Amino acid sequence: MSRIYDVVVVGGGPAGSAAALFCVCHGLEVCVIEKAQFPRDKICGDAISGKSMTVLKELELLDEVTTLPSARINAITFGNPDHDTVTIPLLGDKRRGIPPGLVIKRLLFDEFLFNKVRKSAASVYEGYQVNRLIFDGDRVIGVETRGTEHVNSISVLGKVIIGADGFNSIVARHTGLYEHDPEHWVVALRQYYKNVKGLNDTIELHYIDEVQPGYLWLFPAGDNVANIGIGMLHKSMKKRNVNLNEAMQKAINSPFFADRFAEAEPLEKPMGWNLPVASKHRKNYGHGFLLLGDAAGLIDPFTGEGIGNALFSAKIAAETIAEAVKQNDFSEEFLKRYDQKLWQALGDELQVSAKLQRIGRIRPLLNFVIKKAARSNHVREIISGMMANQIPKTEFANPLFYFKLLFSK
Repeated sequence: MSRIYDVVVVGGGPAGSAAALFCVCHGLEVCVIEKAQFPRDKICGDAISGKSMTVLKELELLDEVTTLPSARINAITFGNPDHDTVTIPLLGDKRRGIPPGLVIKRLLFDEFLFNKVRKSAASVYEGYQVNRLIFDGDRVIGVETRGTEHVNSISVLGKVIIGADGFNSIVARHTGLYEHDPEHWVVALRQYYKNVKGLNDTIELHYIDEVQPGYLWLFPAGDNVANIGIGMLHKSMKKRNVNLNEAMQKAINSPFFADRFAEAEPLEKPMGWNLPVASKHRKNYGHGFLLLGDAAGLIDPFTGEGIGNALFSAKIAAETIAEAVKQNDFSEEFLKRYDQKLWQALGDELQVSAKLQRIGRIRPLLNFVIKKAARSNHVREIISGMMANQIPKTEFANPLFYFKLLFSK
């Protein structure tokens, strides 16, 4: 191709679709390349957080998103290894029309976003697999891609290439930025069930012994369906030789959960995926390219939630590329400002989440915090405020926070 786009986006998931839409809003010429044909499933917990909805609001998509089949979420329940539980209300932003939370199947959510890209000014290559990157010296200037029904490869050129192609990113691999570090990598398993008892407007995270360090989640997904899964640090899995399938079955058949699953029916086989978590600050930029979402390892280390940070990275990337096009500067030094802006906005939160992940490995401390929260309305208010960003999350990593918890009534 002789045409040179301002932006070539590899990957049409939430990060890639949002990046394309933001770039179009900036008046950039955009091409999106996605290897799958939508609708397609994506293994995930399906939770759409307040951060996600804030970005969707900026894209003027939130009102439509809330009409998708979903489960409205108003609270989150934490459970400790001793099976004490505490339920914390999630505070939305009524003034801005942002609900506390939603659970939407990725099959629906991702297709919704990709349809918006299809209807935008962006060019779309759906069903095309990127095979390699095209370089001019050390600068990435395009991708070589081949469609599932085509013999010949197609070259697509761009001033900036966005890698939004997930944890196994081709863009990250071919630029030398891919790494699988078991200390900063979570392996997760999802399985949809119907007829799980006790589902309401609450998502549940249970930090139980079977998956320490990690948790079992129970998320209502609407229409009497639940998204059930477990996630565990890869390093611990290898050390303990844990089989996630067996661990999940052991967890849901344990005395604490057995009754809730007594009439439950699985709707699929357990399906696994990888989560490069942001307990490590990975390089996410280079000469002519940026990495977004899972490809950049932006998943929250404590909750495992990745959509919010993926959408936020898309927004920052689009702003950076618009500046780069204006300055006609696509150097590594210029694109570094994407990383700087991103971690200036998310860095403190991700560092605290990494500390919380480490705290979650300490069984006595985890038991103490959740027991205390279960007994103390004041502690529940503190945690609720922190989750709504009304209290800085850095408080949670401060040793004085636990001193306050100790003496709270």
